[in-house]
Amino acid sequence: MPEAPPDDRPALHVESVDVTYGRALSALRSVSLTVPHGAVVALLGANGAGKTTLLRAVSGTLRLHRGAVTGGRIRYGETVLDGKDPVTAVRAAVVQVPEGRRVFAGLSVDENLKSGGLGLTRRDRARTQEARDRVFALFPRLAERTQQAAGLLSGGEQQMLAIGRALMAAPRLLLLDEPSLGLAPQMVDRIAEVIREINAQGTAVLLVEQNAGMALSLADHAHVLEVGETRLSGPAAELARTDAVRRLYLGETAETAEDRGAA
Repeated sequence: MPEAPPDDRPALHVESVDVTYGRALSALRSVSLTVPHGAVVALLGANGAGKTTLLRAVSGTLRLHRGAVTGGRIRYGETVLDGKDPVTAVRAAVVQVPEGRRVFAGLSVDENLKSGGLGLTRRDRARTQEARDRVFALFPRLAERTQQAAGLLSGGEQQMLAIGRALMAAPRLLLLDEPSLGLAPQMVDRIAEVIREINAQGTAVLLVEQNAGMALSLADHAHVLEVGETRLSGPAAELARTDAVRRLYLGETAETAEDRGAA
């Protein structure tokens, strides 16, 4: 049989990246990962492990937090992202949804969505209606509240809006930072469903999530960061079976681990 043609669709490559805040605080040390086209990759780790810092390094928002990539390289396809600004990332179709939602509370749902496409070229803006239809198909509640002030939405609805705003830029790689944080269990389940739907539509996802069970159920591959360094890495299903991940991130005690081993 003839060999299959190579897959030249863009992938994210983070290669031995170091990040420093200010002049002294080392936040990441020689961190590497790849997010292939169409994949979901999860980042696990305790608070302060460097997960959000890595997303900022990819999205170009590090400088807004007085951080800088001081070593290594970040590429999305042929586009170099390390040291660049957020506009470069957005134009490369890499978009971040930050932790804490950060919608524009005084603006309407519709105005928030429109803001998601401001960094695009004129040609990209021509696809705004298509992106808008996609958002409303994923989040029918937003379609019912287009003129409502974002600050009056529930926490779950604000998270929907934050994701929807990012989707207005038609990302091929979506960076999600703690999308389930502070949400009720039912809404957490809905957000997980939405991430699956977005990925099934062809958008790759780099997911930072404290809810490790949810993250590992969604991901193809996962990495565990610890104090700025990669501690574990592998297929998500395999990591979910390791004692370290079960104990540290899935809430399994030594006793339940023993019971599982005896079963």
